Amino acid sequence: MLRQRVITAVVLLAILLPALFAGTPAPFIALTLVLIGAAAWEWARLVGVAGAGAQATGLLCAGICAALWWGGAVERPLPLLWTAAALAWVLGGGWLIGRGVAGWPRVPRWLRWAGGVAALCAAWLAMAQARRIGVNFLLSVLVLVWAADVFAYFSGRALGGRLTGGRKLAPAISPGKSWEGVWGGMLGVLGVAALWVWLDGAHATGSASLYTRLHQGGWWLLVLGAVFLSAMSVVGDLAESLVKRSAGVKDSSRLLPGHGGVLDRIDALLPALPLAMMLVSLTPGAGA
Repeated sequence: MLRQRVITAVVLLAILLPALFAGTPAPFIALTLVLIGAAAWEWARLVGVAGAGAQATGLLCAGICAALWWGGAVERPLPLLWTAAALAWVLGGGWLIGRGVAGWPRVPRWLRWAGGVAALCAAWLAMAQARRIGVNFLLSVLVLVWAADVFAYFSGRALGGRLTGGRKLAPAISPGKSWEGVWGGMLGVLGVAALWVWLDGAHATGSASLYTRLHQGGWWLLVLGAVFLSAMSVVGDLAESLVKRSAGVKDSSRLLPGHGGVLDRIDALLPALPLAMMLVSLTPGAGA
């Protein structure tokens, strides 16, 4: 299994890194169209739309994103869209997790399907805009989510249950997650944010990172923004875990041997990307 995971990771990096660091955003944006279509196919299957319907969902999602790109949405500031996405994730994510696994099948299938497609399209558009801003900016958002996950894992392993008397974060959805892990993830993200702001200041880069842009609004905005995005990445992770548990599957698909599916790799990014764009729209001199 480990060998398979490593091989898949190496292949993905060999494809993604040249596109990410290309001279223009177009190769990366085009590549992510394929990935978002695959994620939409997985989503359709998770909500009970199988066969040709799932394939059509993948094509539809990729087509919507391509139309947004062709129509110039990637280049336009969209603060109202990002604010709406933030409200949807904060309110909808909280409601969904509060209802638990048993509450998910009670949501009409068409609404589950449409909500997932909308979330995927919004995340793709946010990723495309982030890449247009610059590689440094996009990487800072991606690393925030990865850092929250890594620090949460090690904090949970070291301290899980010791500070809360064994209380878990969401035992019915993801039994392994602890409050200590969440707090450790947030602290880790704050450390990464402070280091990145320092590096941006010490070394001239082509684009300011998410952290430097938030810092332009003051340290308080940087801290609140980093903690907020870290928390919402957990919401994205829990939301996908809830859907998979309801569907009775461990992975969203087997598209990525050893890693599960595309959704398994981007679940925490689905809220973090549009919410990062929303926060940036609040800072001085925001470009998107």
